[in-house]
Amino acid sequence: MAREILPVADRKQVRAYARRLTLKYPRRLATALALHALAAVAGLVVPWQLGMLVEDVERGVAVNVVLFAAGVAGFLLLQGVLVRYAVLASARLGEKVLAELREEFVERVLALPLSTVERAGSGDLLTRTSRDVDSLSRTVRHAVPETLIAVVTFVITMGAIVLVSPLLMLPMLLAAPLLFFSTRWYLRRARDGYLRENAAYAEMTEGLAETVEGARAVEALGLERRRRERADRDIAGSFAAERYTLGLRTVWFPSVELGYVVPLVATLLVGGFLYSAEWVTLAQVTSAALYAQQLVDPLDRFLMWIDELQVGGAAMARLLGVANVPDDREPSGARPAGELLSADQVRYAYREGRDVLHDVSLTVRPGERLAMVGPSGAGKSTLGRLLAGIHGPGAGTVSVGGVPLVNLPLDELRGHVALVTQEHHVFKGTLRDNLVIARPGADEEAVREALAAVDALDWVLGLPDGLDTEVGSGGLAISPAHSQQLALARLVLADPHTLVLDEATSLIDPRAARNLERSLAAVLDGRTVIAIAHRLYTAHDADRVAVVEDGRIIELGSHDELVAEGGSYAALWQSWHGTSDRAPV
Repeated sequence: MAREILPVADRKQVRAYARRLTLKYPRRLATALALHALAAVAGLVVPWQLGMLVEDVERGVAVNVVLFAAGVAGFLLLQGVLVRYAVLASARLGEKVLAELREEFVERVLALPLSTVERAGSGDLLTRTSRDVDSLSRTVRHAVPETLIAVVTFVITMGAIVLVSPLLMLPMLLAAPLLFFSTRWYLRRARDGYLRENAAYAEMTEGLAETVEGARAVEALGLERRRRERADRDIAGSFAAERYTLGLRTVWFPSVELGYVVPLVATLLVGGFLYSAEWVTLAQVTSAALYAQQLVDPLDRFLMWIDELQVGGAAMARLLGVANVPDDREPSGARPAGELLSADQVRYAYREGRDVLHDVSLTVRPGERLAMVGPSGAGKSTLGRLLAGIHGPGAGTVSVGGVPLVNLPLDELRGHVALVTQEHHVFKGTLRDNLVIARPGADEEAVREALAAVDALDWVLGLPDGLDTEVGSGGLAISPAHSQQLALARLVLADPHTLVLDEATSLIDPRAARNLERSLAAVLDGRTVIAIAHRLYTAHDADRVAVVEDGRIIELGSHDELVAEGGSYAALWQSWHGTSDRAPV
């Protein structure tokens, strides 16, 4: 894989989880099993009746055809009713189990460390939340109930054959070695095959998503051929993985089909020999042959759906594997003594051995406005994410009030430090819904004040339905600039003590951004603000400026002090100020 793939649960975890989830509802499970058993018993009566009919005809006993037909119809009707309610009970149990599994999966996904999601890429997670969930849904809704029916029917039918004649059960065992060894051969390979198939599909999804999201860059840079080649490689990999699992099925299915024919033929041959030797009666041979024929359905159902169970098992392994991602937080229960934010000898690397930050130390005083500037790729955003607690440092500590950020529960951390970047998401729902995510109990006045603080109230109230306007997928399209304003309004509502703004106004017109930052400064007065920006008027207004180059802070001081020193910041200021007439300070 080109990217780090999220973990996959092992067989033991999958089996333990499936067993726990199923046995969590013992009454529902017992009801479903009882109904399936009764339906199977009802289905065994007709072959027994037919065997007795053949015996009576052979002996010349008069048979009441009408009564016999009524009895057959009655038991078939009873079986149909029992099957209907048995399937209904199984489906209800399956939906209950599926709903709980989905809820647990959503909780696990939302609890994933953001750094892990970024390293893994979107393709793997999207595939797990879409294709794997769909596969598991199909397994729980259909494969599990059908397999349950098949097992119960098979066991009861075999029991009926034993009751008819233990000798006539022996032909049934002839197919057992073929079915056992072929199925074992298949199962030992199927799970890994389907896991590879899903991983290849995730890689293909990742590549296609990158191409679609970066379509403008692809066109501008003439990358169409390279992206097509990437897509072709991914499709070829997915094809190879699916061809492997298809190859397994083309070997296993014919073996299974042969295993269906052997029991019936063997029962007729052996039964004929035993009948000629007067060891069994004609009724017993007839009933056993019909039972052997009846075994085809549960066997076929079981072996057909066992392949679907492998697909579902692989999907469940991928869904459960999300829980194996190590937590990047280790809550200690300690309470911060104040809001002093500091980084001490911090190092960080996205890849082992390639540090992005090198022994960075920085202290941000409560209520201070700190600007971080420097060339692209210098490590400003990485340092900002560490100060916001998004990533934990590889070495050193980042703490607030003397407590490392990684020792604070996420909910408590966000009350101290919050991050706003230039990447924002507008959720499906109303504008009001999108805003109160940050503070569910916020009233109308608080929402309007937050919008006014980011210069967004006028355009929001100018919409046809105001705050009740539907946005997101299928709703009103919100421009990137307005999306940034909504994200900043959420931040105002959340009201954390320390804010890390990573190019938070980059998509807004420079003059409008200048006015917006001034409005925010008034609203956030007394809060600690760490602003990462390319527009140096942000640095001009800050209490201190940190210049970051090559993963280190090379200058730290006020705007006037750094300009007077004539170093890197002074050069940046002179270069930017001389070409920034459209956005005066």
